[in-house]
Amino acid sequence: MRLPTLNRKHLERHLPILQWSKTYDRETLTSDMAAAVIVTIMLIPQSLAYALLAGLPAEMGLYASILPLVAYAVFGTSRVLAVGPVAVVSLMTAAAVGNLALQGTAEYVVAAITLAFISGLILLVMGVFRLGFLANFLSHPVIAGFITASGVLIATSQMKHLFGIKAEGHTLPQLLGSLFENQHLANPITLFIGLTTTAFLFWVRKGLKPLLLATGMKPRLADIMAKAGPVAAVVVTTLATWIFGLQDKGVRIVGEVPMGLPPLTLPSFDADLWSSLFVSALLISVIGFVESVSVAQTLAAKRRQRIIPDQELIGLGASNIAAAISGGYPVTGGFARSVVNFDAGAETPAAGAFTAVGILLAALLLTPLLYFLPNATLAATIIVAVLSLVDFSILSKTWSYSKVDFTAVASTIALTLGFGVEVGVSVGVILSIGLFLYKTSRPHVAEVGLVPGTQHFRNINRHDVQTAPSMVTLRIDESLYFANARFLEDYIYNRIACDEPIKDVVLMCSAVNEVDMSALESLEAINQRLKDLDIKLHLSEVKGPVMDRLKRSHFLDELSGEVFLSQYDAMVRLTRSDQSEGA
Repeated sequence: MRLPTLNRKHLERHLPILQWSKTYDRETLTSDMAAAVIVTIMLIPQSLAYALLAGLPAEMGLYASILPLVAYAVFGTSRVLAVGPVAVVSLMTAAAVGNLALQGTAEYVVAAITLAFISGLILLVMGVFRLGFLANFLSHPVIAGFITASGVLIATSQMKHLFGIKAEGHTLPQLLGSLFENQHLANPITLFIGLTTTAFLFWVRKGLKPLLLATGMKPRLADIMAKAGPVAAVVVTTLATWIFGLQDKGVRIVGEVPMGLPPLTLPSFDADLWSSLFVSALLISVIGFVESVSVAQTLAAKRRQRIIPDQELIGLGASNIAAAISGGYPVTGGFARSVVNFDAGAETPAAGAFTAVGILLAALLLTPLLYFLPNATLAATIIVAVLSLVDFSILSKTWSYSKVDFTAVASTIALTLGFGVEVGVSVGVILSIGLFLYKTSRPHVAEVGLVPGTQHFRNINRHDVQTAPSMVTLRIDESLYFANARFLEDYIYNRIACDEPIKDVVLMCSAVNEVDMSALESLEAINQRLKDLDIKLHLSEVKGPVMDRLKRSHFLDELSGEVFLSQYDAMVRLTRSDQSEGA
């Protein structure tokens, strides 16, 4: 039975799989499966490494890379976004759960699963109520600063595995201090494995593919071989540890990784645990959503596709709930694996589902082979991956462009490094909102005049323009709301406090998209104050929606002046009126 058109469109909106599956063919299948092979090869060592970063058993990284990918394929709108564990969210998970339970305990694992479940619910609620716009309040420079600082923290936190020593802490001073105190306990063999693997992985990222292409290898095969670099590092170091018995010489290894399907798990519903994790879950949800949408929109634009941010919230929410019920921890769309998925030719989210099958096979068949995998190898994988996120050039860029943005970025980086990721991201959110309020609370107001020979009006301080001594025209370059209403009042009162015989004040509203109740009350106060001074208040170029709202109030009835369609009409009419009065 065919669904009615309206119902089908409604379903397709909330189940994007119904859209792209209609045109799915053999050629698309081939592209998706080829991309899945490449992403699977990359994702296996990454998933293990990020679980280690989160302080969780290695297998949880694999579990978080199976069912969440399937859930996103059903509910997500991006054709190439690859969902799974990522470095920043793993670090935030460690910080959130580390405050509640000891690493390695059952309570720690349950708390991580519960964190994923709460995050999923938050994202779903935001998606249902279409709250994706809230992410716009996080400024890009602040997010860039947070990610840069997080990358430094993550890389530093993995140094203990490169040295084979214990180090504690969630801030840069704590980590560096702990590393310095225990440096004398470093294991030379572990250090050799870690540094060699790190150097190899850096070389693979830049040098292996050009070398393979130079030998005549086909580009697609060369790309697969280059992406398999981390797998090669895992294989070689695991074999070396097993053959030479390096675990008996102090090299720490992953140990037993359970083999089999992801377990069916349930989060804890303890009220105290939920209250302790809620803020962390909210921060993880917002940061994860911003990162995912940024990647998804960038990649979609390259193919002239589009994503729906509110539906992305639902897709990511479903992915996190899927992680929670299958033994995983919080997930989001990863930058590196999504770019690899895109470059490998993925056409639909089915590529993610095929990747999930690949990870599932690894969990079923390969986990016994990971017993002798050195922790130093996984640490090297994390360090190489996260250092690509570190970009201190954002400091110089914001310094030269905007000192206010620079202050926000520098503060975010300093606080994240000094006090941890939760403090850093919390301050980043507050600073982003604070910057918005600060900038809009002091809107740019320009006094304008007529450009000779035209009907255009420009700033009197920037252009040679014509003005009338008895008329002041102010162009307001911002919507008017509670935060800037008083600023406009003060600006106008200061401007008319002069010796010139001002008779008319015109507010040019071409850039005003909104006038809220507080701003309306300010306009009424301005109108009354000017009327008492025998000065008329006029408006020009008021947009339709703004005019509709003003008409629902008494402001226009009490306005001492007029509302003009254009600023040119206002100048011509008021100038003639002054001339006739003078005559």
